[in-house]
Amino acid sequence: MNALWITLALLASGFAGWPVTALVFRLARTIDDRSDTRAAGAAPDATNAAPGAAPSGAAAVDGEITLAEPGPGAAAPAARSADGAPAPDAASGTAPASAGQAVPVSGTRILRGGAIIGVLERLAVSLAILTGQPVAIAYVVAIKGLGRFAELKETPVAAERFIIGTLTSLLWAAGVTALVKVLFLG
Repeated sequence: MNALWITLALLASGFAGWPVTALVFRLARTIDDRSDTRAAGAAPDATNAAPGAAPSGAAAVDGEITLAEPGPGAAAPAARSADGAPAPDAASGTAPASAGQAVPVSGTRILRGGAIIGVLERLAVSLAILTGQPVAIAYVVAIKGLGRFAELKETPVAAERFIIGTLTSLLWAAGVTALVKVLFLG
């Protein structure tokens, strides 16, 4: 019977954590959009009209922002990066000009592989708690931080998403696993 509860704890913490993390990203994005709109004194436009939606033409995926493909016969929406800036043109690698100037952008995807890394992170945290080795959680966070260091140093948006995603994943995995351990595994 313990094997069943351990399996359910791993599945719930590892795979059910993705929608939770995506929801937290959506909430953070909505809060950022509202404060940006207030700070700019502008009326909401199509990019932030739907609360919690990804930027126009983009799809948010647990730690990544990727451009969405327009449907057949549809005009491509103005794509934006995670920080709301216009995404670069695929051919030139520059963002659309603002006041007549082209601004180079390093890429439209930040924190690639975030969904897979998040699942692995939550599974590792759950295993650490189930085996009574909470120190292993520090190793998971250290490895993840070292692996992302260059990307985090270059892009403030990436650093913000990294912190939000990591904390959400850690709290979800630890909470689910501790609950299962206390209630069902004694």
